[in-house]
Amino acid sequence: MKNIVENKHLNPELVKNVDPDLQPTKKRIMDPVSYAASFMGGCVSIGTFSMGAGLIGALTVTQAILAMVIGCLVIAIALVIIGQCGHKYGIPFTVQLRSSFGTAGIKVPGLLRGIPAIIWFGFQSWVGAGAINSCLDILFGFDNLPVIYVLFTILQVALAIKGFEGIKWMENISCIFIIAILIYMLYVVRTQFSTEIDDVFAGIKGTWGMPFWAATTSFLGIYSTMIINASDYSRNVKENVGPVKTGSIYTIAILPVTLFMGLIGLLVTAATGNSDPVVVFSTTMGSKVLTIVTLLFIAFAQVTTNVLNNIVPPAYVLMEAFHVKWKLSTVIVGVLSICCMPWKLVTDESAAGLNLFTQFYSAFLGPIFAVMAVDYFVLRRQKLDINMMYDKQGPFKGVNWAAIIAILFGSLCSLLVVELSWYVSLIPTAVAYYFLMKKMKVAAPFCKGTIFERE
Repeated sequence: MKNIVENKHLNPELVKNVDPDLQPTKKRIMDPVSYAASFMGGCVSIGTFSMGAGLIGALTVTQAILAMVIGCLVIAIALVIIGQCGHKYGIPFTVQLRSSFGTAGIKVPGLLRGIPAIIWFGFQSWVGAGAINSCLDILFGFDNLPVIYVLFTILQVALAIKGFEGIKWMENISCIFIIAILIYMLYVVRTQFSTEIDDVFAGIKGTWGMPFWAATTSFLGIYSTMIINASDYSRNVKENVGPVKTGSIYTIAILPVTLFMGLIGLLVTAATGNSDPVVVFSTTMGSKVLTIVTLLFIAFAQVTTNVLNNIVPPAYVLMEAFHVKWKLSTVIVGVLSICCMPWKLVTDESAAGLNLFTQFYSAFLGPIFAVMAVDYFVLRRQKLDINMMYDKQGPFKGVNWAAIIAILFGSLCSLLVVELSWYVSLIPTAVAYYFLMKKMKVAAPFCKGTIFERE
């Protein structure tokens, strides 16, 4: 592909002390099929199950499906927009942030990206550990969830330490298994609880108003963290994969698993009143073998999602912002996920709270997306000086207050309508960043290489 930059003119002195994982990609290991499989495996989130559970009483099944579809299409487009830079230049998102936020300023978007990932890592690890614990209880009478949770967290951190090469094969192998089990789980739920499901939804008229659009934000919000660091994924994709093909890959990968997980969460919670998938599927399969297979799937799904989406990004943030080595940074992420006390998040009362949590952090991630998109596509016209990106004493040194002020302004605007936080934040942030870059004197160094470059 013609627009791929091989970084032949990168000054080796600028990266000699930079961790290899933060340097431009030297080997692109993912073809379109492998990339699609990786995203499919990485998007089987129990968080989606909880988002589906939170829609009971608000939307009909048809409206819930459409809300998921809209959310997924927006995600695919946003991933293409942010991932273009990483695909072209081979740089991770923490380096991509330097041109808009500065070498010191990246701590702000980095933490806003990392904190939700760590919380989701803890939440999903607890659910996965619960599934493993149930299997061990059924097979051997062993029941010790806290111990299983710690060991399960250690396993995922160990897998993440191997980097994207190991992640690629794990996600690829899991892809077919994941889709097959999801189809089976939905079939069991729909047939076994058909009467209960019909009774619950018979009295729901639904709405196309705020609850519907808020639902799209909830499903979008689960992946709004992943959108910000899209370059971490796209930098590993082979050169001949263009934007249209990449957008198609995202849609094909994300939409089916989101629909399956969201619908299973919606239907099974409506039928049983329980939003904990481990409890539901450990008591409703009707067969010990099927119960064990389903529970192992739940556990395995957490591994594929956590390693790709919830360990790697915050680990990169620690490496970039605090100069921590890769292995240690992944261990720190694991420890922090335990400190979040995920066992408090899996209760029935937490389903609605997780929706609100997703909408709230989306209020900050939407503005970051807007700043990154305007900076790369509008101000820099998709052209970066790769040496400036790695020169910590260059024009991107310090904090770009234009970006910080813009995301604060956009976040405040989005909180006026928190149900639609991600959407509401985009235009105010984009306009604010554009004019602040044009007018603010302290932003002058960051205008180097933009349409506002000053003499």
